[in-house]
Amino acid sequence: MLAGALTLTGCGAEDSGDADLSVSAAYVPRPVSDTMAAGFLTITNDGGAEDELTSVTSDAGEVTVHETVDGAMRQVDSLPIPAHGSLALQSGGDHLMFEKLKQRPEEGQTLSVELHFADSDPVTVEMPVKSATYRPGTSDAGQTEHGTPSEHSSH
Repeated sequence: MLAGALTLTGCGAEDSGDADLSVSAAYVPRPVSDTMAAGFLTITNDGGAEDELTSVTSDAGEVTVHETVDGAMRQVDSLPIPAHGSLALQSGGDHLMFEKLKQRPEEGQTLSVELHFADSDPVTVEMPVKSATYRPGTSDAGQTEHGTPSEHSSH
């Protein structure tokens, strides 16, 4: 069954096996607005090829990808995920923006999003809604309902 995948050398059309993506530290701070919220997560690429986050979809509302440069936020069409590297969407930096929310998310709820990439298959992520002041790596980082044992607390 895997013999076909091993013969893809030199064929870039469906070469989605080169990027090896995983998602961690996903969360949404409880929004103060009824219609807008931010979302944060880290996409790690253990593969040998770069990929790009190109869009995000959710039943909760419209989701756009934003970058922050010199304190200014702007919507972008994609963000790169380097080979053997990661893309960190975090407070004060690049992030997801939920707009036109169908209902205001409350702490303890979960928003489901689907991440779309230039080359890799889509990935569905459950994003728990945290307190408005939650920051990963703080004392309450390990007390998540949907947390993963791989959360890093070395920072």
